[in-house]
Amino acid sequence: MAGRRSDTRERIQQVALELFSTQGYEQTSLREVAERLRITRPALYYHFRTKEDILSSVLEDLGSSIEELVQWGQAQPRTARARRQILHRIAGLLNDQWRPLVRFSQVNQTAMKSHPDGARMQERMLALVSLLSDPDAEPAAQFEARLAVVALFMGTVPFLFDLGLTDEQRSAVALEVAGKLVADPDETDDPDETN
Repeated sequence: MAGRRSDTRERIQQVALELFSTQGYEQTSLREVAERLRITRPALYYHFRTKEDILSSVLEDLGSSIEELVQWGQAQPRTARARRQILHRIAGLLNDQWRPLVRFSQVNQTAMKSHPDGARMQERMLALVSLLSDPDAEPAAQFEARLAVVALFMGTVPFLFDLGLTDEQRSAVALEVAGKLVADPDETDDPDETN
């Protein structure tokens, strides 16, 4: 039974983010979310009372996945290989569970900025980015680490970097560019190793 509740909750999150991304957060009602899902409003209210509750749950899930990745990354040595592994994990999340939220964020920047979890999300992202460079590194290296993450996010934006590529191809190119930004010219380990 818990599995079905979780599946319904995830479907609500996905459909709501899709509607928020296409129609705008403010313009989308819970009634529209319920209709798209073909469920009753009371069934929707069982899981989420408001749009804010839906967005909060999505941000909470995203935050948890970032925290898990940060914990994993902190346990890794500070090597070029570990940085590439972190980038691969970020890219995997962007291509899977983070993609709908990235698209939502692009369209609904005001809603994201004004959300109470916005500052917490910023802290989590900074913790994640900090894994990609040595804290004592030159400012240029730290900037490159931040650009590496931006490159991965930009790979999810088809209208900016279409180049006639599929989503998968664009993501692969973004990962390649991001890897170059965090590469250490003095390390010579295998760039294809991602495990």
